[in-house]
Amino acid sequence: MFNFFITFLLVLITLFALELWQPVQDALIIPWTNAVALMAGTLMQSFDHDVLVNKEMLHSAKTGFAVVIRAGCNGIEATIILIASMLAFPHAQIKQRLIGISVGFLTIQSLNILRIISLYYLGQWNKLLFEWAHLYVWEVLIMLDVLIVFLVWLRWISSKQLYVK
Repeated sequence: MFNFFITFLLVLITLFALELWQPVQDALIIPWTNAVALMAGTLMQSFDHDVLVNKEMLHSAKTGFAVVIRAGCNGIEATIILIASMLAFPHAQIKQRLIGISVGFLTIQSLNILRIISLYYLGQWNKLLFEWAHLYVWEVLIMLDVLIVFLVWLRWISSKQLYVK
């Protein structure tokens, strides 16, 4: 358990440092954040023609309300925590890690899109409730998603009995 914890911390610190490095921000993080806004906006435009997308911003042409997706809201940090935990777990094969990271990434990002859409509409309805949901409810739900994905992944690799001993 100690080795898992130390490895987890080292991988976590390394990945967060890489995320903050300006070349990585320019090449990956900012384009990804814009893509997340575009994905959410495209989904919303299928039933709400007042939604406008401009880079990382979703804006309502009708109400003037806008949300801007920033660091911490693009799902990258939650994904980093999941990746660090899967890479630190000592009894998994590379293929299992790659499958877990891929499925986890898709799961986290899907929930994050739902989060962004719900916050966009919640903010137009009640700004106080928007702040509460943004700062507390969705933070917990996204981290709970990371934990559930990790636990399901652990159960999956244990059921395959492919531990490296």
